[in-house]
Amino acid sequence: MLLRALWLVTWRSLEQHRLAGSITAFSIALATSLILTVSSLQFQAVKVFSGQTGGYDAVLGARGSSLQLVLCSLYHLENSPGNLSWDKVLAIRQEPLVSRAIPFALGDNYLGYRIVGTLSEYFSAWEPGFAFAQGGPFQAESQAVVGSWVAQRTGLRLGDRFHPFHGLNYDAGAQHEESYQVVGILEPTNTPQDRVIFIPLEGVFRMSGHVLRGQGQEFVPRAGQPIPEAAQEVSGVLLKLKSPQAGMHLDQLINRQGHSATLAWPIARIVSELFLRLEWLVQLMKLTTVLILVVAAASVSASLCNTLQERRREFAILRALGARRLFLSAVIGLESMLITLLGTFGGFCLYLGLMWLVTRWLRFQTGIQFDPWALHPGLVAVPAGALALGFLSGLLPTMLVYRRTLAPDLHG
Repeated sequence: MLLRALWLVTWRSLEQHRLAGSITAFSIALATSLILTVSSLQFQAVKVFSGQTGGYDAVLGARGSSLQLVLCSLYHLENSPGNLSWDKVLAIRQEPLVSRAIPFALGDNYLGYRIVGTLSEYFSAWEPGFAFAQGGPFQAESQAVVGSWVAQRTGLRLGDRFHPFHGLNYDAGAQHEESYQVVGILEPTNTPQDRVIFIPLEGVFRMSGHVLRGQGQEFVPRAGQPIPEAAQEVSGVLLKLKSPQAGMHLDQLINRQGHSATLAWPIARIVSELFLRLEWLVQLMKLTTVLILVVAAASVSASLCNTLQERRREFAILRALGARRLFLSAVIGLESMLITLLGTFGGFCLYLGLMWLVTRWLRFQTGIQFDPWALHPGLVAVPAGALALGFLSGLLPTMLVYRRTLAPDLHG
């Protein structure tokens, strides 16, 4: 009976102050959803990025930033730091410590989607291997294999021909003369590879406007004329090593003793460095959302304190009818918890919608797939923290009600 009375009085109070309560609950929901979203993205990011290496252990490229080299070769998010001459490609492919070496070349796009020149074995060497929705790997220099996202967004179909554009950014005035025929469309992989068009290295070398400088001298390929190895150059080489010790040896040989190339190894450590660089931003975002949550909790307390002035006569009458101070204090405390609970539940719903939008945007921009339904520690910690703040925000108004005297309010 007492619990039913407590619930009825509390619910009536919430109905009377529904506007103020709704605004306060929304501010809690907004803060909760932002914290949950940041926590989920941070939790998934390292796992998602480090798990999309295709089974490769290292990337060999021109002298420069290891992080830039990894981002451009595996995630297609950066420019290449430079080019490697073909003799370095041959040397690393003959290295006994290397079990697999796949060269690649960048520099062109189709409607903003990167074109990557490589070898046909790229598709079988990638782990897990690529599956073809239609067609198969390229066999000739004028053929192309299209990622699933590119096919979906551009409408390219098996047998279609297209003209690439020079540069990694789309410029309608930089179209190449050559055309390439689509001979394969890949199944979706939910990785950046879905946003790429693959063509043979030879196709990149022979594209109009490309000048090869493999060993310093310029060479312009001509139709029907073979390209000497001395002139060939690539953006980098994806490497599968035979052991971790092999990586240590090559790191010493190339990065510490050499001066003409960079070995990005190990890839997982380099990816983690990216997140270490962004850690301050993540922490700033978390701190901001926590402050929003604290402000929202303070607004709960302020809102309840303000309503006490309006309800002093109501509480005085209840006291005169036999209600105890503890009962009225419990009404205020329960009201605070219900507003916080409503805001937390709304925040969870808002978080799911926000994650759905953010993951779609990230997929569109980078090809990287985050899971909006992924479980992470924040799903427990954040709601628990919000409810704890809700409880604390109700302490001050609860104490004011408990300590309030009866006579002034009855005659007020």
